[in-house]
Amino acid sequence: MMNARESGYRMPAEWCEQVAIWLSWPVADERHWAGKKQALIAEKFSEIAAAISHFQTVRINAPSINQEKVRALFLEKKGNDRHLEMFDHPHNDVWCRDHGPIFVKQETTGEVAVTDWGFNAWGGKFPPWELDDAIPSRIAEALQMKKFTGGMILEGGAIEINSTGQLLTTEAVLLNPNRNPHLGRAEIETMLRDGLGVTDILWLRSGIEGDDTDGHIDDLARFVRDDVVLACIDHDTRSANHEVLTRNWHDLKNMRTSAGKGFDLLEMHMPEACEVPGWRLPVLPASYVNYLLVNHGVLVPQFRQKRNDHRALDIIREIFPDREVVGIDCLDLVEEGGTLHCITQQQPA
Repeated sequence: MMNARESGYRMPAEWCEQVAIWLSWPVADERHWAGKKQALIAEKFSEIAAAISHFQTVRINAPSINQEKVRALFLEKKGNDRHLEMFDHPHNDVWCRDHGPIFVKQETTGEVAVTDWGFNAWGGKFPPWELDDAIPSRIAEALQMKKFTGGMILEGGAIEINSTGQLLTTEAVLLNPNRNPHLGRAEIETMLRDGLGVTDILWLRSGIEGDDTDGHIDDLARFVRDDVVLACIDHDTRSANHEVLTRNWHDLKNMRTSAGKGFDLLEMHMPEACEVPGWRLPVLPASYVNYLLVNHGVLVPQFRQKRNDHRALDIIREIFPDREVVGIDCLDLVEEGGTLHCITQQQPA
């Protein structure tokens, strides 16, 4: 069977038109948020799902036994019921960006297909993950979509794509022996090209403090246009993130667009360190570039830091003047290691 690239498929940029956003509903057990915030996190997911539903369809992985409660919470948050679809897909955790399907689109016909990559909970850190790993196949079956197998471990949060075939990622994740120890850089690049239809692989080195993923790109830098990158920076020399983000900035400066020019770099400040005394993560991986693009809108994480939160919203409004910008409080959410982009996966139209 031909791979996705040979079949004329490629992954669209996130700013392209979408048909839906996928979520995996919080699993009620003691592993997540120390078992102390289940009701609070369910409320937060309802708020986020409702916000998405005012722009487009939201599709939720949730076992059928939970669906009535999910719908009730969604409606309490004034979600658009016409834009809610639920699927009886059991799963282990909430991070749909990483365990969900990565969609690709046929360039001639416009047909959308699923790519199914392996998932091992960020290098085997948080078992079990077998139900999460099955989600792409379940979605392909439910939507009766063609499916391509990626052939290696890959999380969606590890990659950032523009519309000219460039993919931005980090060595700390994709070259980490806890993912694909049998593969070298060249082999991984080949599989990314074959599986996602990209051409250029651009490598940063490492990620921010407290990131369970080892350094996902969606906490560091995002394409906002083909030749423009919004990148995190921390000017506080005392910060644990200062050195790595400064190095990333210099590496981005040396990268080139598909046209051979330097990228325009836009600066996104980091929030002040978010800390929870006694928690397993001494510093939470809070980042304003972990925003979610939806049709005609942007959902932006907020961390109860009035000055920093407002500045981040202003930056996003300036970058996306034609989109409605919605701030979502994510301080409780980020205790488990991610925010808006991490819990969602877009399905292109």
